[in-house]
Amino acid sequence: MTKKILMVLTSHDELGNTGNKTGFWVEEFAAPYYAFIDAGVEVTLATPKGGQAPIDPTSTLEDFQTAATERYDGDEIAQANIASTVKLSTLKQADFDAVFYPGGHGPLWDLTDNSDSISLIESFLNAGKAVAAVCHASAALLNVKQASGEFAIKGKAVTGFTNSEEEAVQLTDVVPFLLEDELIKRGGDYQKAQDWHAFAVQDGLIITGQNPASSALAAEKLLAHLAA
Repeated sequence: MTKKILMVLTSHDELGNTGNKTGFWVEEFAAPYYAFIDAGVEVTLATPKGGQAPIDPTSTLEDFQTAATERYDGDEIAQANIASTVKLSTLKQADFDAVFYPGGHGPLWDLTDNSDSISLIESFLNAGKAVAAVCHASAALLNVKQASGEFAIKGKAVTGFTNSEEEAVQLTDVVPFLLEDELIKRGGDYQKAQDWHAFAVQDGLIITGQNPASSALAAEKLLAHLAA
């Protein structure tokens, strides 16, 4: 039977008070998206607001292009899907086998405290289904709780964009919080590799990747989990 994965992207496009734009990071969507569809998985794209998911313009610069982003640039179907995402509040866990959150800075603003997203992730975990996130999208896990009321990531191996990576892109004073710090505050067993190196970790149903380079690795872990 065909597996179904929900990918949840940000709707947020303002980079703090800088006047610059943000959104999702193309590679963090494209690498997992193509891993999934090439494996025969049916993918649904959603955002908090529905409609066009904003792309972080920095992620389209030449320095950040990969085989997956180049494939996306020539893929009219994928681009149409990004332009017409489903509104998150209309979806339910029962229709999917797993959920994957691509990063970019946008999720820090609109997926950390989003009640639809939080309840959806809790529903996936309670149903024994995997939840994956990469880079800044690990923020979507921060306020997810277990039935006991404890944070879902408490005692769990997790990763996400590091403080030193945030410093390297000179956005430490722009972002609403530092993801590494917040994952640790929630009791997460925060792990990381060297900056910009591919690193992903799975602990039970929770799969997280550190940075853009970790997108494909996180997707591979999710596919392996679904195949097990």
